[in-house]
Amino acid sequence: MARLAIAKDFLAEYAKLDADARRAVEALVTEFARRPHAWRYLEKPRQGLDDRVRLFRVNSLWRGVVLAPDSGDTYCLVTILPHEKAFAYAAGHRFSVNQALGVLETRDEATIQQLRPALQSAARPDGRRLFGDITDEDLTRLGVDAQVLPVVRLLASEADLERLQVALPDAQYGALYALASGMTVDEAWAELARLAPGGRPPGRVDEHDLVSAMERSTDQITFVYEQEELPLILARPFAAWRTFLHPAQRDLAYRPSYAGPAQVTGGPGTGKTVTVLHRAAFLAARAATSPQAGRPVLVTTFSGNLAEALQAQLDLLIEDPAVRGRVEVLTVDRLAHGVVSRARGNPVIADEQALRTRWAQAADDAGLAFSPAFLVNEWEQIILARDLRTEQAYLGCPRTGRGRPLTRAQRGQVWRAAERVTAELAAARESTPLQLASEAASLLGQPRYRHILVDEAQDLHLAQWRLLRAAVAPAPDDLFIAADPHQRIYDSRVSLASLGISVRGRTRRLSLNYRTTEEILAWTVPLLGTESVTGLDDEVDSLLGYRSPTRGQRPQLAMAVSRAGEFAAPAGRIRGWLNTGIEPPAIGVAARSAGLARQAREALQADGIITVPLRGRSEPQAVRVGTMHAMKGLEFQAVAVIGVEQGLVPAPAAVTPEDDDAITHAQDLQRERCVLFAACTRARDQLFVSGTGAPSPFLPREARHALGARDSRDVTLRA
Repeated sequence: MARLAIAKDFLAEYAKLDADARRAVEALVTEFARRPHAWRYLEKPRQGLDDRVRLFRVNSLWRGVVLAPDSGDTYCLVTILPHEKAFAYAAGHRFSVNQALGVLETRDEATIQQLRPALQSAARPDGRRLFGDITDEDLTRLGVDAQVLPVVRLLASEADLERLQVALPDAQYGALYALASGMTVDEAWAELARLAPGGRPPGRVDEHDLVSAMERSTDQITFVYEQEELPLILARPFAAWRTFLHPAQRDLAYRPSYAGPAQVTGGPGTGKTVTVLHRAAFLAARAATSPQAGRPVLVTTFSGNLAEALQAQLDLLIEDPAVRGRVEVLTVDRLAHGVVSRARGNPVIADEQALRTRWAQAADDAGLAFSPAFLVNEWEQIILARDLRTEQAYLGCPRTGRGRPLTRAQRGQVWRAAERVTAELAAARESTPLQLASEAASLLGQPRYRHILVDEAQDLHLAQWRLLRAAVAPAPDDLFIAADPHQRIYDSRVSLASLGISVRGRTRRLSLNYRTTEEILAWTVPLLGTESVTGLDDEVDSLLGYRSPTRGQRPQLAMAVSRAGEFAAPAGRIRGWLNTGIEPPAIGVAARSAGLARQAREALQADGIITVPLRGRSEPQAVRVGTMHAMKGLEFQAVAVIGVEQGLVPAPAAVTPEDDDAITHAQDLQRERCVLFAACTRARDQLFVSGTGAPSPFLPREARHALGARDSRDVTLRA
């Protein structure tokens, strides 16, 4: 009986097709699955380099590419392309087995040969080559195959290597990239070995056995074991695409046990979230045989939007209802709210604007020379963060991270203002979310969970961490933490060690971005500026080596004279995306403020584009619109980020005046950079940025210069 495999690229391209083409593909593939012998009669290209490649006709515009290995009855759906591109792909690509990792590889042989003359003529005057000091034996050990090796020997610079990236298999390019970045052969091998299935390269590899290579390539290929699985996969291709796990991620997710809390870090798109989901599934499945099987597994984060996305992805990933039932998905705020509700009834959350008014009144009445924003920050980042219960404790507490020094007398004034505000909140029977987290941590008599997994951990406050620490007993596999300090979009700056949560020796960093194209990365990383960033483990976190193996279109920027003129640009871009087959829910629009997001929705609706808020469920076939903060943790094929201009980004109200506190001012600016960075990196394939008037100072200097140098206000950004 024939086996059907589906490549990640096939699902990615299938998700972009219009509804008619998708129905045609589903009908054809389902028919082939019912009649396995039909695969043998697929079209064979006349001039293909690899005679195991076949094509099938979807309609007059599209062709599917299939890999049919010589041995056995296994057929792999590789990709779907327009008619001419499909024939070019079949004619120019070759499949092989990586001799170091044993995984399936695809290389663009035609492009390699086209680049060869240019690489030959790019020799340096001194005759030196990029890998001149690396032996053929070492390159072969790193998986560079005999067909690629002669071209690699022509490379004179890293720029030459980058030109070759589009044609090389990911693993071979990764090994060469490691060497070019200064790693030794042994270091490059250690980095490469992490990509092997199970974190361990196979001892022996049969270069002719493509089927075994496909079975090892779990990060790129999934097998359909039951015919009933096929329509489920094709019904949700974008969601199914996200469940693929790359070897480095699989090694983290399916490790038998960690001796204590473990942490995974990495830039956007490196797979931290999908690693968390698989780890949760693994722990929940294992819990059935555990003495503490009655305690559930908690997956938590800070954002309601992200929690909903995690819930949906777990539903897709965990098929066994009993296992799925052992996993709870809650935001930390909902966890705190639930604990407090059970203890004293349903708490009322204080209105944010009303709270600032209370602080302003307290400061005015006491004649304090502090702004309400300064007082709120002092309360949240020092008093609540350190759970200070008395004035004496506050007077003697170090104020690490706060730039404005306070005398003992001034601290006393701040404390009395805080006492007044908290008393007013208590009288009104209101609490802030951080107060609830502190209260819930105190109320928990015993741990509620066997394991807790935290996504987007960099945005949690110390009070919320105390709650999580109280909710799970210290033990092996108690906490699994995914964080990226470069995406810190709230004020929280946490040292896990201060809470007794040690991840030393149990932190791993992911550096390959599997979501966003290299062009988008090259433009978005500079948005972060040059300030160093500290992680939850108190170590400086770096994006060194952060890259994407996929290429695509450059991001685009359009600045307009008026807001109406600006809204016309993303509307036109979105219509173009829809016309190319991108589904409406796979398009996101982000703005810095909720007000601007509402205006954008109204403008797009008036232009005939159906939209819903990010939380909207009333119209599933609609473009999602929300704030940059609400976009955090989500993923879209195409993203438009609007209002990226002076006066809005950075948001003036979110930045402490430098005269108030220079350190906090700098931290606020960096946080605002992170907000923009996080919003832009939600895009997988397409990124469009717009604004009105002058561009934001966070935008790349080249973009601002280009806008100033042209009469045209529509500029394509160069990475």
